[in-house]
Amino acid sequence: MAVYRKRNDRPNRKKKTEDLDELQEELLHQESTTAEVFDTLDEGASKTEAWVQKNQKTIIGTLIAVAVIGLGYLLYQQFVSEPKEKEGANELFFAQEFFDQALNATDDKVKDSLFTVSLKGGNGKYGFLEIIENYSGTKAANLANYSAGMAYMNQGNYEKAIEHLKKFNSPDEILGALALGNIGDAYSQQKNNAEALNYYKKAFEHSKNEFTTPIYLKKAGITAMLQNSNEEANKYFERIKNEYPTSEEARTIDILLGKINN
Repeated sequence: MAVYRKRNDRPNRKKKTEDLDELQEELLHQESTTAEVFDTLDEGASKTEAWVQKNQKTIIGTLIAVAVIGLGYLLYQQFVSEPKEKEGANELFFAQEFFDQALNATDDKVKDSLFTVSLKGGNGKYGFLEIIENYSGTKAANLANYSAGMAYMNQGNYEKAIEHLKKFNSPDEILGALALGNIGDAYSQQKNNAEALNYYKKAFEHSKNEFTTPIYLKKAGITAMLQNSNEEANKYFERIKNEYPTSEEARTIDILLGKINN
């Protein structure tokens, strides 16, 4: 007869009970930790809300100020800056027309008179000087400074020419170089060879192109010769010969080089 022994599973039941107790304790600990986290978050949120409540006038004021500045900039661009640019350009057309007529005039008195009108205006229209004053900061005023400088240059008022040409600013490789070179010419007319040479160098360094670069290299070389700086002059003339052999300035450069080396 087979004998069946009763299975003793008390140790397993005891182990399961212990595991359940440990799991329960862990869950309770996690719940406690989670509660602490939420309490901390709630506390932080409450402090933030309190700070916001206390400083809401300052916050709102700051936001409004930022919005007003942004809106003000857009309104300025739309209703002040853009119309001002357009008005300045329209006024510049009148002054520039008289300037162009002056350049084409053959009679010296007529030429001088037309340059004066281009500078001071007439018949209710602005000249370059009033455009500079009334449309400050616009492209029209910037261009008016260049044209005013050239008008004064043609009238022999080199001090005023320098003053206005120095106020002109252009990234354009040709126009920017011409402005600097014309300042050099004005100083040269005043017999200020040191400043003339300085601006001729600025002119050919402004950009490297086939038109203005050889012109101002040659002027820089001749001015250097006037200062007895033949070595410097030779350097500029050699650049014309080697880098711009097809330029108008290169046609007579050997003569200038010969004068230095003899």
